[in-house]
Amino acid sequence: MITKKQVEDTICQLYKKATIILPTDVKISLENALKIEEDKLPKLNIEAILKNIELAEERAIPMCQDTGLPIIFVKIGRVDFENDDLYNTIYNGILNGVQKATKKTPLRPNIVDPITRENSGNNTGQMIPQIDIELIDTDYIEFTILPKGFGSENNNALKMALPGEGLKGVEDFVVETVLKAGGKPCPPIVVGVGIGGTSDLALKTAKKALLRDLGEKNPDPVLENLERSLLKKINDSGIGPMGLGGKTTALDVKIKKISTHTAGLPIGVCIQCWAHRHATARLK
Repeated sequence: MITKKQVEDTICQLYKKATIILPTDVKISLENALKIEEDKLPKLNIEAILKNIELAEERAIPMCQDTGLPIIFVKIGRVDFENDDLYNTIYNGILNGVQKATKKTPLRPNIVDPITRENSGNNTGQMIPQIDIELIDTDYIEFTILPKGFGSENNNALKMALPGEGLKGVEDFVVETVLKAGGKPCPPIVVGVGIGGTSDLALKTAKKALLRDLGEKNPDPVLENLERSLLKKINDSGIGPMGLGGKTTALDVKIKKISTHTAGLPIGVCIQCWAHRHATARLK
């Protein structure tokens, strides 16, 4: 049986872990980027990033001052909940976990009212943390936290393309979005692309695409080719680490497609900074 306390403790630990310890695939991608850079300035920038990652782990402190807006992806299988109360177990457990992590880690309180700019002080607020629920046929429940910093989030983009624009239209829009962002999202970046759905779902799908391991091939050969083509074009731009020039503007491009309406081709682009923070845990 899944209890509210289990959920609370799990979310607290995941939020803390995500902000302090970068996933192994991201570290390896940054180390590989260091090897291919030839000029002094991009090398210095990546070396500084890697040193920052090392110090964050050693001192158990967040790797970036922007500890993000908490986005929680929940996959719910065939499990029982405390008092048969899914809402209290999941929603209040997540809410309490985010608040506890904010206080204990500690994390910078980032969540404000969009109009008054009043800060809640605990990284929760109306509809925040953002919770995405997916039903799955398993015997466990899975939580993934993606703390999203807004230096990168502010450079996301959506295009409601026409079906006739096809893959060429997708490729052009993604490259255009990254070039427009330049150095603002703290490259080397990871680019998530969602194709299909509706306007809101395309951007949510782009965020989910970011959760695939860096360096992992897309199981769809068409999308795999598109990812490789986009990564080359983005890195050929010369924007480079921190926007100061170099061969590594992006560590990877991740694409996920979903079905859509016959009259549409929604394209969502979600940019993630070098601090591609996320953590996952399962409960049974």
